[in-house]
Amino acid sequence: MKILNKFYPHALAILGFVLISLIYFYPVLQGKQIFQSDIVQYTGMAKEQNDFRASDHIEPYWTNAAFGGMPTYQLGAKYPHDYIGMIDDVLRFLPRPADYLFLYFLGFYGLLLVLKIDPLKAFFGALAFGFSTYLIVILGVGHNAKAHAIAYMPLVIAGFILVFRKKYVLGGLITMFAVALEVNANHFQMTYYLLIFLLILSGYFIYQDFKEKQYKSMFYSFGVLVVAGIFAIGANATNLLATTEYANFSIRGKSELTFNPDGSKIIGNSAMSKEYITEYSYGIAESFNLIAPRIFGGSNNEALGKDSKMYDFMIGQGVPEAQANDFVSGMPTYWGDQPIVAAPAYIGAIVFFLGILALFIDKRKIKYVFLSGAILALVLSWGKNFPALTDFFIDYIPMYDKFRAVSSIQVVLELCFPVLAIMGLQSFMKSEKEDQLQALWQTAAIGVGTLVILFLFKGMFSFSGGSDSYFLKSYGPDFVDALKEDRKSLFSADLLRSGFFILLSSGILWMFIKNKLAQNTTVILVGLLMIFDLFFVDKKYVSAKDFVSGREVEVPFQESPSDTQILKDTTNYRVFEVNGLLNARSSYFHKSIGGYSAVRPRRMQQLFDYQIAKNNMEILNMLDVKYVIQTDKEGKEFPTSNPNVNGNAWFVSQVKLVNSADEEMKALDSLDSKNVAIVNSKDFKVKNKAFAKDSLATITLNSYKPNHLKYTSNNANEGFAVFSEMYYGKGWNASIDGKKIDHIRVNYVLRGLRIPAGKHAVEFKFEPEVIKTGSAITLISSAGMLLLLFGGIYFERKKKTLTV
Repeated sequence: MKILNKFYPHALAILGFVLISLIYFYPVLQGKQIFQSDIVQYTGMAKEQNDFRASDHIEPYWTNAAFGGMPTYQLGAKYPHDYIGMIDDVLRFLPRPADYLFLYFLGFYGLLLVLKIDPLKAFFGALAFGFSTYLIVILGVGHNAKAHAIAYMPLVIAGFILVFRKKYVLGGLITMFAVALEVNANHFQMTYYLLIFLLILSGYFIYQDFKEKQYKSMFYSFGVLVVAGIFAIGANATNLLATTEYANFSIRGKSELTFNPDGSKIIGNSAMSKEYITEYSYGIAESFNLIAPRIFGGSNNEALGKDSKMYDFMIGQGVPEAQANDFVSGMPTYWGDQPIVAAPAYIGAIVFFLGILALFIDKRKIKYVFLSGAILALVLSWGKNFPALTDFFIDYIPMYDKFRAVSSIQVVLELCFPVLAIMGLQSFMKSEKEDQLQALWQTAAIGVGTLVILFLFKGMFSFSGGSDSYFLKSYGPDFVDALKEDRKSLFSADLLRSGFFILLSSGILWMFIKNKLAQNTTVILVGLLMIFDLFFVDKKYVSAKDFVSGREVEVPFQESPSDTQILKDTTNYRVFEVNGLLNARSSYFHKSIGGYSAVRPRRMQQLFDYQIAKNNMEILNMLDVKYVIQTDKEGKEFPTSNPNVNGNAWFVSQVKLVNSADEEMKALDSLDSKNVAIVNSKDFKVKNKAFAKDSLATITLNSYKPNHLKYTSNNANEGFAVFSEMYYGKGWNASIDGKKIDHIRVNYVLRGLRIPAGKHAVEFKFEPEVIKTGSAITLISSAGMLLLLFGGIYFERKKKTLTV
């Protein structure tokens, strides 16, 4: 009975999380799936890989369907011995995206329990975290890996806190499995931001241990964390090693080029330009939409109604009512600093209010850790709007320059403030009446005062968006004036809305002080208000309308007449969709030189920027682009064939050496790709050489698989062959008549191979050693984690027995 009494509140909480996740995303119960734009792109990119896995029952680890060819390490590749992934699958037992929402709740609930919050308050705190608008919106657009990694953040923090509180076994085990799950989620940017917060948290506990001269326990703590980290990372070794290996090949690696496409010199040595890294920078004033959602317009596709100025404008222009109403259902009201925003990053007015309350009434010093994490995340999210700190991090903090969209570091703030909020609510309940009253009026004054100041200074804002010049040119000044008036209305309405929630929650807490409400009643009322506040904002951006039939998600692209025409050609070739360069639609049907990936191959991207964008047809010829999909003046799509395409492989008459990547790229400007191969002598030791090119010499592709290509070479003379396949030296092996032989990179991205005279079988196999090495480490680490789990259980049971 004691055990039941101890665990039934948690069982009820978990059941509540399941039900609420399913209720919020209720269309999943009807067999529908959410239409996520990023997942649609992933489906296109991964089509060849998934088809091959289904037919050959092995993993290819390479696809030729996108960017001419690239590893699938960040395209959902399945690795051997991924036991952590199996555990994750058990935890994510609900239909997607309800599974991620459930994980949000579960992980945060665990963190609050570790912070000694009672189950009822922890339950509402978990809901407040999970319904933070940004966390819901990323599920709507398909940032599943990001959501996945965010969901495990609280558990990692909980494990760290337990270890530093000298609960070495429990804390070590939680940390080990939570870190393993966090890394397995495969969104390294979110994990990196978590690491920044963990450094702050560790610094706090180090300070405490030094202050109390607890040196021994401090070393124990770090020892436990190191062991937990080693096994957690080891259990994900295959993915980590493969991704690390590929990173330098991707756009996240440093470029060898020293000049831009326009000829100007590249300044700085970041993996990506500072402009690209900070493109999505939060505006400083825009930060207030954390507590009033649409004061900066909400989103680029905000729904307005018949009471809007834009509706009146459309009616005044003679537009029929139905058409005008449809028009204003998606307006670009957002006027902040970021290029595109799907929704405001709203944490909740009551969450903010209770978080401030914690600073006044909670006596635990750990609150300053969460406050520091929130402030640092906010300031870093400003990006180019606060260059002093941002530039320092990009230039000097390891790996910070590997990630873009700096505004997304606000996930740390969105984790820290709900923690502070529930700490504040719990401490408020336990404090003396005098302290409660003082803290309440101080907090209410700050909360309401902030909103009043914003309201009074409304006239200082321009309400002009970055795209207004386009609307001014296209629709005229009256259109833009109407848009600004609606932005002003949203500004005022949401300030009043947040003020109402803060005053209402203040009134409930005041009634608790006056003994007019019981504690649990107060918690439930404040908790419900907190959730309703977030819930109704979330529903504006992710709702049942975003769900479609399963068929539409599983087969998101429909074959166009151009596709049908091209697919009649059953030979091996590539396709270039001019208007779909960074779109995976073509990859779904063809072997494309475009695609959609945040880690696309760097050299292929450079070919686009430096050559293809300048209409260098020789590049398309050497890439075996046999068909180009274009659109006419009416926007109608049509395919054209390229009669000058080089084919799958060909012999050249000359190998021309250059001495740098710059010279490689410049040599492509005037390359005769059918007769000359460009080789960077800095990377590959070969000689300038002319070859006798027999007009009857052939290289024929006999068998194609994404990870195994078979050719027959027939040449009366020794020759040098260029293969229209992407060079990737970390896994592709070449052989002639079964004997392995080295191949080199030519023409900046392709493979080159010297072939003896006569008839020969030439093969390329993708056999990445990193997969074999990583799999062995993963197996050993997983076994070690299992042993540590059983050892920890045995130790704890023995410890309890001795205590009794």
